[in-house]
Order: sequence, then C-alpha cells, then structure tokens
Amino acid sequence: MKIGTPKEIKNNENRVGLTPAGVATLVKQGHVVYIQKDAGVSSGFSDDLYRAVGAQILSTIEEVYAASDMIVKVKEPVEPEYKLIKKGQLLFTYFHFASDEQLTRAMIESGAVCLAYETVERTDHSLPLLIPMSEVAGRMSIQEGAKYLEKPKGGKGVLLGGVPGVKPAKVLILGGGVVGTQAAWMAAGLGADVTLADISLPRLRYLSEVLPPNVKTLMSSPYVIAEEVRNTDLIIGAVLVTGAKAPHLITREMLKTMQAGTVMVDVAIDQGGCFETSHPTTHAAATYTIDEIVHYCVANIPGAVPYTSTLALTNATLPYAVMLANLGWEKACEMTPELNKGLNIVKGEIVYAAVREAFGW
Repeated sequence: MKIGTPKEIKNNENRVGLTPAGVATLVKQGHVVYIQKDAGVSSGFSDDLYRAVGAQILSTIEEVYAASDMIVKVKEPVEPEYKLIKKGQLLFTYFHFASDEQLTRAMIESGAVCLAYETVERTDHSLPLLIPMSEVAGRMSIQEGAKYLEKPKGGKGVLLGGVPGVKPAKVLILGGGVVGTQAAWMAAGLGADVTLADISLPRLRYLSEVLPPNVKTLMSSPYVIAEEVRNTDLIIGAVLVTGAKAPHLITREMLKTMQAGTVMVDVAIDQGGCFETSHPTTHAAATYTIDEIVHYCVANIPGAVPYTSTLALTNATLPYAVMLANLGWEKACEMTPELNKGLNIVKGEIVYAAVREAFGW
C-alpha cells in the first residue's frame, strides 16, 4: 500500500503522524511511505532520518495526498486539505466529527473512508488510540492551568502547591477517566488540594484507593459542581462521551459565582467543550476571559510537546496502521471489531451513530 504522512497545518500543531521507527516497520512490510518535506522537523525528526529508513520525501502536501492510498496523520484535515482528499482514500487520524459540522460535511462529500483514532474502542470500552494523548493532555492541563493562575496571565496569583504557612490552590477535576486521573496525579504531585468528581461510584472507589491522600473524590451532580466552583482556583474539564458531543457541566450562570481569576481548562474542547462558555483556542492565543474567569480551550494541547506526543501516539497507532496497510481497511475492520468502531464516515455515509445524533441527521 502507498501510505502518506503530510505536514500538519493546524495552528501550532507540531506533531507528525509517523515516526522514523514507524516508517521503518511499514517499509519492512513491503509498503511505500511518503513523508512531506519537513513534516517531522518540529517533532525532532529530520527528513534524513526518514530517508534512512526508506521513506520517500515529497515536497508538497498536494503530492502526498495525490500519491497515497492511506493518509496517516495526527489532526483532522483543515479546509485547505479538503480538496486534496480523493474518493475512496483512507484517512487514519483524529477527527472529532461531533463538534465540527463543516468538517463532517466535507468528508461526506469527499467520498473518503474516515477512520477516527478517538472511536477505536476495545470490548472493555477503553480507547487505545485516545489514551496516549489523553495522558499527555491530562498532565499538561495542570501545567498550563498553573501557569495561567499567575497574575500576569490573568489568574488569581496563586501558587498551585502553596508554601509552608500558606494553603495550596484548590483544584477541581470533572471526570475520572484517563485525562482526569492524569491531571489528578500531576496536581497532587505539585501539592495542590485536589477534588475529583465523577458520576461512577465504582470508578471513584478505585481512584480513592490509588490516588495520593491530597486527592478527594466526589460524586458529581449539577448541584455539587455549582457548590464546588465557588471556591476553586483551577477547574479541569475532563469529560468524555465517546464520539459524541461533550455535555455542558459548567453554565454561564455559574461563572458569576466564581472568584475573579479562576482558571478553567477545557480538555473536552475537541468534542465541543464541557463548559457552556467554551470555544476553541490555539497555542498562539490560548486563553480568553469571560466574567473575569480565564478560559483555556486549546484544541490540540499535546501539540505543544510534539516529541513526547508523537512517540506516544505512534506507539499506539502503528499496529493498527500496519494491519490496515497489510489487509486493506475492509478486511482489517472485519477482522478487528475495535478497529471497525473507528469507522465514522465511509464513502459518503456516516456510519457512527453518535455523529449523526450530534447533528440530528
């Protein structure tokens, strides 16, 4: 199979879809791999590293799309890429269709096969291709939140871990999945006073056993959230409904009850955001303020640490990419139920129910 990896053109997206090690594996299996010139530079991988393992370097993104049967990338195609996608071409990447009607319509019209990393799902309901980036995003949500709590950044001027004689910051994490758990570990490690809220009592029982003592668990409800946000310094939105639009857990009215300079980090922004006042931002302009509350809603948080993120992502995606290349998408999805769940749009038809429901189609 002819496999292409273009350079990401989303704002400040520095990751790349395949590492040189990943290319080497695919080439060894007899496939042809095209890498766009400088696609891996921001992640620490030069064109020479790709050439050394057998990749063919193409100068433009147009050449990569035109030459490839399967595109392996990181983020969803953006508007300049829509016209480059060929009918029947397999796109293997993050899509998050439920939060982007324009993208959804464009992929329907393209006639491509869209296999989304975020909905590949095992029988235990784990999401193997979302987990590595959720781990990165969860940890970074605390790192970024701590930065924006600084007064020059618009925050309260609170040090996350406090110092002897001064209380640490209060952190509220909404959601006890991979993002929330990783955020809790990071915040706890920095010495914060952490509360993690979730709607699953079994999950809360488990987390109360494995997380540090400075993490308290709380059964979530609209009433509980409304009470907690009044005196919280940093709020992490870490809610996920697989393939569907995220629910709004914090309303516009709740902002008026919060203290000025409170920071909210919406990690669910890829799926529409779990705060009513959220809208996507970029690393170039990461925050905005509403009612004196700082919102951080960057839609590709792991893109800020591309070396770590690219390695972690390829570790997870490569076995599936090899399977798709060796067998073709139809046979691979037929043989592998978890991969079959990654199919969102197939040759003009939405095949993932949550995407149809998101738009009422």
